[in-house]
Amino acid sequence: MVTSIARQSVVIKCNLHASIMVGNYEFYYAAGLLHKLCGQASGEVAEPEVMAERVAKLLETFSPKDEQEQHLVQMLIDYEPIEKYDEQMQELFAMGENEMRIWQQ
Repeated sequence: MVTSIARQSVVIKCNLHASIMVGNYEFYYAAGLLHKLCGQASGEVAEPEVMAERVAKLLETFSPKDEQEQHLVQMLIDYEPIEKYDEQMQELFAMGENEMRIWQQ
């Protein structure tokens, strides 16, 4: 349940070009999605601080192709992950990396 809500939240926010990420669940889905968009699928999930560093590194060279991707980038730049980390975050990262219906609700 949490995974589908987090996915929907990121998709809706990117489609509307509004709002910010409000938690690590959204962050992990978005991080996985960024890995997919960069062609950098790793399958490797890390603690929030390490994941934030990886995301920052990917963002250095990533060029958004549309407004949804641009909003995803902005949300990732603005978000500061908290220490909380659990198995659902691993699942959300994998969902993002393997997303087949990007931006579809």
